Amino acid sequence: MTIPHILEMANINKSFSRVPVLKNARFELRRGEVHALMGGNGAGKSTLMKILTGVYTKDSGTISLEGQQVEFHKPKDAERNGIAMIFQEFSLIPTLTVAENIFLKHEPRIGISIDGKEMVKRSKAILDDLEVNIDPNARLDSLSVGYWQMVEIAKALSKNARILVMDEPTASLTESEIRSLFQLVGRLKNAGITIVYISHRMAEIYQICDRITVMKDGQNVLTKECSEISMEQVIESMLGKETASFEWQERKYDKPAEPVVRVRNVAVGSRVKNVSFDLYPGEIVGLAGLMGSGRTEIAEAIFGIRSRDKGEILINGKKVKDVRDGIRQGIALVPENRRKQGLVLDHSVRSNVMLTNIYDLSKRLFVNDSAGTTMTNEYIRKLNIKTDGPEKVVKLLSGGNQQKIVLAKWLAKNPSLLILDEPTIGVDIGAKSEIVEIVRELANRGISVLVISSELQELLAISDRILVLFNGEIMKDINRRDIETEEVLHHAIQGY
Repeated sequence: MTIPHILEMANINKSFSRVPVLKNARFELRRGEVHALMGGNGAGKSTLMKILTGVYTKDSGTISLEGQQVEFHKPKDAERNGIAMIFQEFSLIPTLTVAENIFLKHEPRIGISIDGKEMVKRSKAILDDLEVNIDPNARLDSLSVGYWQMVEIAKALSKNARILVMDEPTASLTESEIRSLFQLVGRLKNAGITIVYISHRMAEIYQICDRITVMKDGQNVLTKECSEISMEQVIESMLGKETASFEWQERKYDKPAEPVVRVRNVAVGSRVKNVSFDLYPGEIVGLAGLMGSGRTEIAEAIFGIRSRDKGEILINGKKVKDVRDGIRQGIALVPENRRKQGLVLDHSVRSNVMLTNIYDLSKRLFVNDSAGTTMTNEYIRKLNIKTDGPEKVVKLLSGGNQQKIVLAKWLAKNPSLLILDEPTIGVDIGAKSEIVEIVRELANRGISVLVISSELQELLAISDRILVLFNGEIMKDINRRDIETEEVLHHAIQGY
C-alpha cells in the first residue's frame, strides 16, 4: 500500500550569486515517519531545509502540504503551517525558566500582561504529553544539555508543529541522553509527528530512521527504506565512488623494544583509577568506553591539562609534568569541542595554524608572517582544506575543514604523539573518510596516535589495538585483528 505524502518539495532551484546550489531538488515526507536527510558539505541539504522553514526563498519549484501548494517567504510562514526546525545550536535563554523558553515570543497573555500561571500550565501539559519529567519553573541553566534538547522540542510543539526538522540533535548529548531522545522521537512518531533527521552518525540513522534521502551536488540521488539499503551503499552514494576508508586495513609496522608513550598507574580524581599502558611508534590505539568511563580524562592527563593524583607519564623516556612540558615533549591534542577548545573562530585559517607555532616563527619581537603564510598554504594543500585562501575566517568553513585546521596547527610542530578526542564529530562522511586516511598516513610516518571515539565503526576502522575502559579502569586490551564484528566490541564495552 502506498502511504500518502504529508509534504512534497518538487523541482526546487536555488542559486546564490548566480551559483546554483539546488538543481531541481525534490524531497517527500510521509506522515509520522522519521526520515534521514544526508549528504556531504555543499550537497544542498541545509539550503533545502532552510527553504522548507522559510529562512530562504526558493527561486523556482513547488512545496505542497497535505496536497495544497504553499509559499514560504519568511520563517513565520513555515511556523504557521506547522513546520519547525531544531538547530544544532540551541535557541534558548539559559537565565529564563523552562516555561518561559517554551513560550518565548508567543506567551499567553491577560490583556497586555503575560499570564505566568497559564504559561506554566500549558508547558506542563506539553512536557507531560512528551513524558518528560521537567519542572516548568526550573531555570534552564540548572538542567543538563539533554533536557535543553527536550525543551527545544517542547518549544516547537507549543507552536503546533507537525513536521520537525532536527539538525544533529545528538551532537552534544551523553549516551543516556541519546537513549532518552530516541525514546522521545518514538513517542512523537506514534503521535503522528513527522521528523526530518539530519545527522552524520550513520549508526544512529539505522537505529532510529524509517527512510533515508541522500543529496549530492544539489540533487536528490537516493531515497530508500533504511531496511533496503546498506550503510556502505549510502556512503558510496554520498561520495560518488567506493571508499575503503571505513574498512579496517591491517597495518604492518616495526614494533621496537621501547614505546613512545608509557602511562604508569595514573589516577585522576574519581574518573581515572590506576591506568597503565604503552603506545609504540606508528601505532594507532583506540580508547573505547561509555560516556563517563574516563576516556577524555586520560587524554587530558597525558597532554598535561588535567592534574594527576598519582602515576607518571613518559614520552620517549622523559616525564611529562604539565601542558607546556607535554607540548615540548611532542604531544598534540585535538579536543572534542573544536569550536571552543581547538580554534579561534573569528580569526583566519593562517592565524589558527600559526597559533601553536608562533615562537618557531618569531625572531626577537617580530613574527615572520611570510613563513606563517607559506606553512599554512603547505597544510591547506597537504590536508586538502577547502578554503578560499589562508585569510578565510575559520567560522565560515565546514566542520570537516575546521577539524583539519586543528590538525594542521599541531602537525606543523612534528608531534611524537597525536591524541584525537572524537575527531570526526559533526563532520560529513566525506570529511570523515579523509580524516581517517590522514591519521593512517601519519601513523605510517611513525607518529603514535591515541583515538577516542563513540562511533565504534570508526574506532574499528582506524585502530591497531583497542583499550576498553569502564569506570576509569582499563578492563581489556584487544588486538584489532581479534575483533570480528562491531557487535563483539559493543558487548566488550557493555559487559561491565
